[in-house]
Amino acid sequence: MIFENFDFTNFWKKSDYADKEYVGKYPTDEIIKNITNQLGYKLPDSYIKLMKSQNGGIPKNTCYPTTEKTTWADNHIAITGIMGIGNEKPYSLCGDFSSQFWIDEWGYPNSGVYVCDCPSAGHDMIMLDYTKCGKDGEPEVVHIDQENNYKKTFLAVNFEAFIRGLVNEGNYESEAQELADDHDLEEEWFSDDF
Repeated sequence: MIFENFDFTNFWKKSDYADKEYVGKYPTDEIIKNITNQLGYKLPDSYIKLMKSQNGGIPKNTCYPTTEKTTWADNHIAITGIMGIGNEKPYSLCGDFSSQFWIDEWGYPNSGVYVCDCPSAGHDMIMLDYTKCGKDGEPEVVHIDQENNYKKTFLAVNFEAFIRGLVNEGNYESEAQELADDHDLEEEWFSDDF
């Protein structure tokens, strides 16, 4: 069963920024069908279920451990938010900063659906990767690193595993300020007031 014993009520972080940029209206079956047709990929059932709890937003836990170094960190990646199903919000699957935007404007690989942006402001993204499974299969979740020639780093076997594997940025607090300094990011990216 998808997301069995998962606490959706404690998953999302509430913020005006998230409401403005990410959180869309409830994704009806018709909206899901229209967006799926526009994307050309079948969305994972686990992704749809999460979006039915809240259609996009900023999770409380925004880091995911890695076994490979990326330009972000030696042992994890960070996300800013998760894109919702729709086109009315800037950070939604077919919004202003959709997969097609990243493919057309930034040269990202066209082998899946970009579902999470990262604090680097476009220099890395999280993608549902359909390379192995085809457009109707169950995609893996990968990190695409634009700063490293679009290197693909495997994160999780599926979207549910990725969501369950997210950890709080506090686990990497000692590295947070170093990352901000290295990437010229404002300290606010790492605060709970965002």
